[in-house]
Parts: sequence; C-alpha cells; structure tokens
Amino acid sequence: MMNSDSAKPLGITRCGNMEFRWGQRTYVMGIVNVDPDSFSGDGLCDAESAIAQGKRFAAEGADIIDVGGESTRPSFEPVSAEQELERVLPVIERLASELSVPVSIDTYKSEVARRAVAAGAKMINDVWELKRDLKLARVAAEAGVPLVISQNQRDSRFHDFFPDLIASLKRSIQVALDAGVAWDNIIIDPGVGFGKTVEQNVEIVRCLAELKVLGRPILLGTSRKSFIGHVLDLPVDQRLEGTAATVAIGIANGADIVRVHDVAQMVRVARMSDAIVRGRHS
Repeated sequence: MMNSDSAKPLGITRCGNMEFRWGQRTYVMGIVNVDPDSFSGDGLCDAESAIAQGKRFAAEGADIIDVGGESTRPSFEPVSAEQELERVLPVIERLASELSVPVSIDTYKSEVARRAVAAGAKMINDVWELKRDLKLARVAAEAGVPLVISQNQRDSRFHDFFPDLIASLKRSIQVALDAGVAWDNIIIDPGVGFGKTVEQNVEIVRCLAELKVLGRPILLGTSRKSFIGHVLDLPVDQRLEGTAATVAIGIANGADIVRVHDVAQMVRVARMSDAIVRGRHS
C-alpha cells in the first residue's frame, strides 16, 4: 500500500550509477528535445545536435539528461512510436555510453520506454500520469528504473484544485505500486502546464510543499512555460529570469529536482538556493 507519511525521510533512489540522496541537494535535469515542434523553441531535428546538447548540459552540471521525441505543447501533433523511437534511440545510445550522468526517456508509450531502457535510459518520465498506457508502469517495474509521474489535467477538470491534484497523484502512485514499481523509485511532478490555468500554475509553485504529504521526491518543471510568459508578457526566448524565480521559490518550497532548458544558469540558481534553504555551501 502507498505510504503517505511525509515525515519519513525520502531515502535514496538509484538511477544507473548515480544515487539521488533526497534532501541533501537539488538535482538538475537537462531537457533535450529531439522534436522540431517543441513549445520552447529548442527542438532539435537531428541526433548529432541532440547528442552535442546533452554532452554540453552534462558539462554544465546537469545530473540527468531527459531525452524526448514528441512535443508536449498544447494541441501537439502526436507521433507514432516508431517515429519517436527513430528520434530518441540514437541519442540515448550515444549519451548513455559516453556520459557519466544517467539519461532519462520522456515518453508515455510503453514500447518507447522499453526500447529506450534497453538502449541505456535509466529513468522513465511520463507526462500523462500513467493514464495513456497502463503498461508503462510495468516496464519501469521490470527494468527496476525510477519513474516520474507527472500530473496531467488535459483530460479532466478539477473542482478543488490542490486537493484534487494531490488525489490524482496519489491514485497514480498506487497504480505504479500495483504494477510493481518500488516505492523508492517513484518521483512525482505536479505537471505545471498540462491543462492548468495561469493561476493554477502559480499556485503550484507557491504551494509546492503541500505535495510532501505524498512522501515522494518532487520534480518541478517550470522552464520557459507559458504562465511565465503570461505574467511577464514575454516570448519564450526571454523567460530566463522568470524561470529562475520559479526554480528558486520551488526549491524553497520543497522541489528535489528541477527540469530545465538553461542548464548552466539554473545549476547556479539551484546551488545558491540550496545554500540558503539547505545550508549547503559547496
């Protein structure tokens, strides 16, 4: 059964050769989009560019590289599993063999996840909260890799936002546990964007600590998202400072991983935030 005692330590999650020791510091996930349709304007059309970006992110201090082959922007055009695999497998294979940091696969398709893990991915990041493909959790369980469960509101509407958000994640955690995913391998993401209003996205960052009741580490992905553009009235390529503000406040409110496009800058933000919040000065 799900353990919701938030007072207990989050423990350690092993990801390839790396250990995420939750609570000691904030980890940074660098985004590599092998998809020209990316909302953030950073989508890459070829494997070599994506590989180069992943290597640069690792050199800039990323703790994990998240590779995705399908856009998640509103009104995105879905791609087949075959096309997604053609995009991501060459990138994952190279990065997994040439980097010391682990690689994650950003997908909601179980077949893509299975093939990506076989190619070297050490984490699965599902932006559809296990709602699109129930077999995805089983892939994570059988591979023994961490699973990020991102809340997605596009197929539903909440009446009491934060309690409903927590209840949705709690149900999805139980789905993962029932499929055999280890408790220590579950990471939660409140899903900034993904059918939520500007006000709801702001509330997520402000009230992030409420998710601690679920007893699992929290991943926060605010980077360059539209609610920042709405608040600041800025296009996607001018949202660096807005992203930095959400990352810093998110860390103060309990984020354990931040998923970002601008790795070098956000590594610095995370280190400074950790010095203040966690008393970590190195």
